[in-house]
Amino acid sequence: MSSQKIAKTRGKKADVLSVVDLFAGVGGLSYGFVHKSEFQVLAANEILHPMAEAYRLNHPGVEMFEGDIKDFGLTAMKSTFGKTLPEIDLVVGGPPCQAYSTVGKRLLDDPRGALFQEYYRILKELQPKAFIFENVKGLLSMSEGELLATIVDLFESLGYHVQFRLLNAANYGAPQLRERVIIVGTSQGLRFDYPSHTHRDPEDSVAFSNSRMPTWLTLGEAIGDLPRIEAGQEAFEYALPAQNDFQRLMRKDAPGRLMDHNSPKHNAQLIALMKALPEGGSPKDIPEELRPKSGFPNTYCRLWWDRPSTTVTRNLGTPSSSRCIHPYSARGLTTREGARIQCFPDDYRFYGTRSDKNLQIGNAVPTFLSKALASEILRTLS
Repeated sequence: MSSQKIAKTRGKKADVLSVVDLFAGVGGLSYGFVHKSEFQVLAANEILHPMAEAYRLNHPGVEMFEGDIKDFGLTAMKSTFGKTLPEIDLVVGGPPCQAYSTVGKRLLDDPRGALFQEYYRILKELQPKAFIFENVKGLLSMSEGELLATIVDLFESLGYHVQFRLLNAANYGAPQLRERVIIVGTSQGLRFDYPSHTHRDPEDSVAFSNSRMPTWLTLGEAIGDLPRIEAGQEAFEYALPAQNDFQRLMRKDAPGRLMDHNSPKHNAQLIALMKALPEGGSPKDIPEELRPKSGFPNTYCRLWWDRPSTTVTRNLGTPSSSRCIHPYSARGLTTREGARIQCFPDDYRFYGTRSDKNLQIGNAVPTFLSKALASEILRTLS
């Protein structure tokens, strides 16, 4: 969509809050803001073409700046939007995290720190009222915490009040145990409170005394209406009517044909291994002659039907990767099952090869976590 059309759309919204999405991926982190009428995501940046194309397919009203983050910023936005460029209220983004060996002030001189530097540069240029910086749990322990302290100091040098917390997407209704560090910066005078949990660990009776709070959503509750296909198969029709609120929400605007529910073929040896696995099992639970010759403890492992999924990765369909084998079928997860686990509705489109699509899903922030953050940011900026 042209900047002129974006400007025209914006003109219809009197009190809209403008958002810029960095390292946008397929749009998981900005999902809650795109789908909240009080916000308008004006621009997004993404370097990988399949990711950028998927973002465009789902968010045609957002100006996608495809390319290296170093070429994106205030100058590029002014060139595109001209006089219609409003003040930016919020920047969101999750730079890919790397294991830096240098910390402190040296971070700014380390080329491996370029992505953090670019996020800082864009904050400095756009001067938003608030920002959300998402990253992996490992950021808390990298260089014994010094890297995180350096990043916080860097953002605070711009005048922001900065706080961080480790959030688990399962606590916000996602059918997945996925922990991410969420750093939030606000201009002086603004207060941000992290969103309260909407779901609880069924085994945690101490932290949550409110018995009316629903327990974590399970994998079975998330994908139980999808056809139970085997390796090498695909399906285009739902197996059952929607069984719960989550499935109804995922299917609300679904196309007539189920998308991306297919599995690659596996060799006979791998299928025999997977068939021998009990639900939630690992290679140590099967006869020794069927066990793989190599692999980590969490590879070639089945998921549980009545528990949330473990963290979905780009290798969600690869049995030799971290635990991703379907609880009952002898295969890895399908792209659509992965999308369900990340809370992308069934009308959400991915782009490219199976590998491209699974990368788009595995790298995303679950949309339910984004929606929870959007609600709290709205309270902050209102």
